[in-house]
Amino acid sequence: MKPLIHSALAVLREAALISPTAFSTSFGAEDMVVLDLIQRNDLPIDVFTLDTGRLPEETYALMQRVEQTYGHCFETYYPDTTAVQALVGERGINGFYASIESRKACCAVRKVEPLRRALAGRRAWVTGLRAQQAVSRTRLAAHGWDDAFQIEKFNPLHDWTEQQVWEYIRSRDVPYNALHDRHYPSIGCAPCTRAVAQGEDVRAGRWWWEDPETKECGLHAQRPATIPIRVAA
Repeated sequence: MKPLIHSALAVLREAALISPTAFSTSFGAEDMVVLDLIQRNDLPIDVFTLDTGRLPEETYALMQRVEQTYGHCFETYYPDTTAVQALVGERGINGFYASIESRKACCAVRKVEPLRRALAGRRAWVTGLRAQQAVSRTRLAAHGWDDAFQIEKFNPLHDWTEQQVWEYIRSRDVPYNALHDRHYPSIGCAPCTRAVAQGEDVRAGRWWWEDPETKECGLHAQRPATIPIRVAA
């Protein structure tokens, strides 16, 4: 684990140099590793999360536990109330099941717009993405440029495996979402997340009615160009 942790910290320190820098967390397993690295090493990186209004209760419980463990360390952004009311009025409370277009419209209101506000004025964005998570992320690099949000993007766990993520969590007693123990490897909004069966892809429980190639919400839809990362010796 030491070389991986060393490499991830090098990416985080590189990101911190491009201040102001922010880390977006949904409190999934990978994000908890990144959050722990930031807090444990006192890195000058702001942390924020997006509360869509449709999160599982287990996610809210973890948010509370994170504050008990690390102190008040993150800011929460919410979707615009008027936009949510318009969305529900036009497409229905669970209209996202009707089509990919409707699902992406929901993500745009509940996730993408709040993310734009959260990233406003930032120069660098840190995520917990891994290349092995999905077919849409296979080209993920440690450092790239996000065209959609016009910001430098850093992915310190891009080359980690799921097993390595859990090795870090368990060896350091990092808090994590209770749904992971119920076969939820990837957790988003409650209506769009289900448990996966043994042997299924880790993202199979997200928007399971769609093809794997469409399973992005607009937060990480683009494949960033690779930028060399300077890793300290």
